[in-house]
Amino acid sequence: MAEPKTKKNKASVTDFLNTIDNPKRKEDALLVLDWMTEISGFKPVMWGTNIIGFGSYHYVYASGREGDWPKLGFSPRKQSLSIYIMPGFDRFKELMDKLGKFTTGKSCLYVKKIEDVDQDVLKELIRESIAYMNEKYDS
Repeated sequence: MAEPKTKKNKASVTDFLNTIDNPKRKEDALLVLDWMTEISGFKPVMWGTNIIGFGSYHYVYASGREGDWPKLGFSPRKQSLSIYIMPGFDRFKELMDKLGKFTTGKSCLYVKKIEDVDQDVLKELIRESIAYMNEKYDS
C-alpha cells in the first residue's frame, strides 16, 4: 500500500511562514498560528511542505489504508486560508451558521480573509474541534 505523501517533518514553521508573499495572508496565518497554539496546547509542526499541524492521530480506513495526520491544522494557500477541522462540520452546525463568509470541503474550511468570519466563532470552532479530537484520539 502506498505511503501518505504528507508527513510530519522538522522543517521550520517560521521559515515557511516567511515565504508567504501576500502580506494579508501572512498576517492572517500568524493570527491563526497564535490561536491554534494557545487553544490546542500543541507546538506547531510542519506537515509536508505547506501544512502547519498541531498534535497528531493515527487513522485506519476500512480499506486498510492508514497513516498519521494532525488533529488540527491550517495552510495559508494562495486563494484562501485552509483550516483543517478534522471532525468535519456536521457536529458544528450552530457555529457554522454564525461563522460568516467561507466555503468548506470534507474537513477544510476555506476563508479568503480572516475579517470575513466572526473570529470568536472561529476560535470556538477550533476549541471544539481539538477537544473532540483529543477525546477520540487520546493525546
